[in-house]
Amino acid sequence: MSRGNAMDLAVAVVIGAAFTAIINSLVGDLVTPLISLITFNVDYSSLQFSVGDSENPAVFAYGHLIQAIINFFLVALVIFLDIKGANKLARKQILNKAAPTKPCPYCGTPIPETAVRCPNCTTILELSEVPEDVR
Repeated sequence: MSRGNAMDLAVAVVIGAAFTAIINSLVGDLVTPLISLITFNVDYSSLQFSVGDSENPAVFAYGHLIQAIINFFLVALVIFLDIKGANKLARKQILNKAAPTKPCPYCGTPIPETAVRCPNCTTILELSEVPEDVR
């Protein structure tokens, strides 16, 4: 069991790394230029400020930070939608595999076939099937 989980985790890491490269390209080549058009040609990737007047001032490239934040939110959105879809699919599969039912002979409520007591009217269905410690 743990070997299968380790393989699943390894596959997820590799796919995540490849997906991050795709998102970086998407943000750098498509999203950032679109934002630049909306904000009157401000190129976010080259935004920076420097501190100091020497030959080598400290340069803070906060444009890359803005791109990284956009990358993070896009990756988080895709992962959120993926997990939400997987949960919805799992819920549908669980509902489709519902336990077979039978009608209660006293009140007609659908109950599981293995039930020995009706959850609606609380009638014991067959006394012979009730365990000794419950009687």
